[in-house]
Amino acid sequence: MLLTDRTAVVYGAGGSIGGAVARAFAAEGARVHLVGRTRETLEAVAADIKDAEVAVVDALDEAAVEEHLARVGDLDVSFNLVSRGDVQGLPITDMPVDDFLAPVINGTRANFITARAAARRMAERGSGVVLTLNSGSAHGSPMMGGTGPADAATDSLVRNLAMELGPRGVRAVGLWAAGIPETLTIEKLGKVNPDLNEAAIQGILDHLSSLRMTRRNPTLAEITATAVFLASDHAAGITGTFVNVTGGMFPG
Repeated sequence: MLLTDRTAVVYGAGGSIGGAVARAFAAEGARVHLVGRTRETLEAVAADIKDAEVAVVDALDEAAVEEHLARVGDLDVSFNLVSRGDVQGLPITDMPVDDFLAPVINGTRANFITARAAARRMAERGSGVVLTLNSGSAHGSPMMGGTGPADAATDSLVRNLAMELGPRGVRAVGLWAAGIPETLTIEKLGKVNPDLNEAAIQGILDHLSSLRMTRRNPTLAEITATAVFLASDHAAGITGTFVNVTGGMFPG
């Protein structure tokens, strides 16, 4: 198994992607800590994972993140998958300031706090992997509000972390993935864009697939398999970059 005897912390583990990643990490032998803001969703994921640890922690709370990792102890993998409060479906010129800034502020803060806390501990041991995920919208995506700038901040953070941490044995890597069919439900997307219906969601998926090099959208299984690979020693030479899952819209 690729992650035997590794300890992984998954932030946002109660979500559809976070839960799937946590299960995949555990299936490959990792000891998994499920972290999020809602105990019920975390417990639902924990029911599928032997000996999973559950912690209700707000990734925006610096002290809470540090306190939790102090309890975790030795850490090998940190993956931030928390929601950022993205608001989409409006032209930028029509978007309220707070709606535009929410994903930029929340996403940057959460990624910085969790990555810094993990990287400090990993650097002391001389090994570890900091992972993150975004949609790759930093390259330009209309009607996405603050999603693009938030992705750009995450991209830059990962690349700079990799440059600083590489000499200390720690890798920082990201995944670009947008339009995962299993996760794009009306309930979930309604929080981002309340005007969407089933037909609109299918239209979005068809449009995204048409833009990809492979002409198809990524599956959740492909996302989790890529995350497992990047967290493992098989990817020991990969850092400071973003992996385009199933040939994303933009070159990596």
